[in-house]
Amino acid sequence: MKNYTITVNGNVYDVVVEEGTSTGAPAAPKAAPKAAPKAAPAAAPKAAGGAGSIRVEAGAAGKVFKIEASVGQAVKAGDAVVIVEAMKMEIPVVAPQDGTVASIDVAVGDAVEAGALLATLN
Repeated sequence: MKNYTITVNGNVYDVVVEEGTSTGAPAAPKAAPKAAPKAAPAAAPKAAGGAGSIRVEAGAAGKVFKIEASVGQAVKAGDAVVIVEAMKMEIPVVAPQDGTVASIDVAVGDAVEAGALLATLN
């Protein structure tokens, strides 16, 4: 048997895979406990009234390392909103213009792709 950790839509599951020969027919179900999702990190606070019109997007794929701003906080152009870690480097993702943080759309530990929406500003 092999143990794997699988992430599906942000939920993390520990699964056990049993090796064996297959006849092509599905195996009879065994009485085994189902994989339970691990506790997910606390969700980042989001704005109650919806997202803002100014998008703050990841410049590179990586993992959310730190959230520097909070919903309702005023930021100036160039202020760090989120820090993304990629290839052992911490990359600040900054506000493109002055505004107020309307939503934070990621949580620390989330994997993000280049261009992914991280936050919005008004």
